[in-house]
Amino acid sequence: MRVVLQRVLRASVTVGGEEVAAIGRGLLLLVGAAEGDDEAEARRMALKCAEMRIFPDDEGKFNLSVTDVGGEALVVSQFTLLASVRRGRRPSFTSAARPEVAEQLVEAFATAMREAGAPTQMGRFGAKMEVSLVNDGPVTIVLDSAELDRPRRA
Repeated sequence: MRVVLQRVLRASVTVGGEEVAAIGRGLLLLVGAAEGDDEAEARRMALKCAEMRIFPDDEGKFNLSVTDVGGEALVVSQFTLLASVRRGRRPSFTSAARPEVAEQLVEAFATAMREAGAPTQMGRFGAKMEVSLVNDGPVTIVLDSAELDRPRRA
């Protein structure tokens, strides 16, 4: 799973001229589900995002999470995050999860964000979306579950 996390002052998603989701201060989370990802992975990635300390404290240091500052989250499914451009000029998306699987994983990710304490809205899965944001900082972080420490098994 790949997530592009952006700290925002506000963000919204419009589909067919209709605003379907909007948040104030918080996180815009572009989420790409990979083949082989499961619900546990989605929940782990969401918790990592919810707990990431990228908001400034009173001294201006990155010490606060989105929940610490009372922020919101906007989750947008984006399979193009799984693009491979190793060969040629046309991206390959063969490592992306099938749509029916990806939709469930993105839902699980959003649910885990809510359970972690961040009011969370979602874009519309599979739709052509217009995503608007005002990046705060800017702060943009790319997370790839394959690169994160995995919990140790007993």
